[in-house]
Amino acid sequence: MGDISMSSTGSWDDTEAWLKKLSQGPSIFQQLEHFGEAGVAALRAATPIESGETAAAWFYEIINDGKSWSIVWGNNHVENGRQIAVLLQYGHGTRNGGYVEGRDFINPALRPIFDQAVAEGWKVVIER
Repeated sequence: MGDISMSSTGSWDDTEAWLKKLSQGPSIFQQLEHFGEAGVAALRAATPIESGETAAAWFYEIINDGKSWSIVWGNNHVENGRQIAVLLQYGHGTRNGGYVEGRDFINPALRPIFDQAVAEGWKVVIER
């Protein structure tokens, strides 16, 4: 294979100014904290309530693997080794052979959070 070369004329001043402006805003961690907390609030509000334990058990974690950042929402309400939020979402069998149909409450609760994160992300990139 041949060598690849690249040359440029002119100034990088506009690019450097844009990157500097971009770096002066809220940190990515602060932005993700905001969305993590908003997601937990939305999930708590949308969770079907019998005892309130499942609604109260939502949490989030921010993960940076060195290449990307992620928000992971979870629920730690477990009974008899079963994740209750998963049973509510997808349904489950009962002891007497019946079946309780699941109710999709997680996706509708988080959709506005995802939409807002995308909109704010583009706003940061374009306006800075």
